[in-house]
Amino acid sequence: MPHLALYTFGVLKSPLTDPGPLTHALHDSGEAIYRKISQHPGYLAHAVAADGARGSHFDLDWGAWGEFTVPAWYDKGRTAETVALAATLSLWTDIHSAFDAIYAGLHREALNRRYDWFEKAAHPNYVFWWVSDGVIPTWQEGVSRLEHLRDHGSASDAFTFHHSFAPDGTPSRTKDIARRAS
Repeated sequence: MPHLALYTFGVLKSPLTDPGPLTHALHDSGEAIYRKISQHPGYLAHAVAADGARGSHFDLDWGAWGEFTVPAWYDKGRTAETVALAATLSLWTDIHSAFDAIYAGLHREALNRRYDWFEKAAHPNYVFWWVSDGVIPTWQEGVSRLEHLRDHGSASDAFTFHHSFAPDGTPSRTKDIARRAS
């Protein structure tokens, strides 16, 4: 059975090492959100650095998730002191589970504060695509699909909640997803 891959990318207003209270709040909420989402039905896995290492995203060993990379529009730092981004790569059983986890609880609260932390973007900040069972998506694949979504819009191999596709490539009814949120 196919799994749903999700790549998210946002450019932060200040580097991750900024000692200010907003950056501290982002760090604190991120750890709590990952703990909560990892318990959500339909969640399968997310990219973590090998051995739980910390440092610049670019210098870490991400194992099967591949070498860390970013979209072409990211023009901020790449060192531990200057990195100003937040990126995730995860696997889900289906789009409904991902929607329920993302638009509820702690993650929903963080979404409501996103403009405190993130620059407003003229490009998409997430993309979905289907992968075969047992396949681990890579950072490079996530970036490629996000850039494809930006350049060409939703398609069966790079889509959003609003214009989603089933594993067989047929368009999904997004109204069903929105109805689940109410």
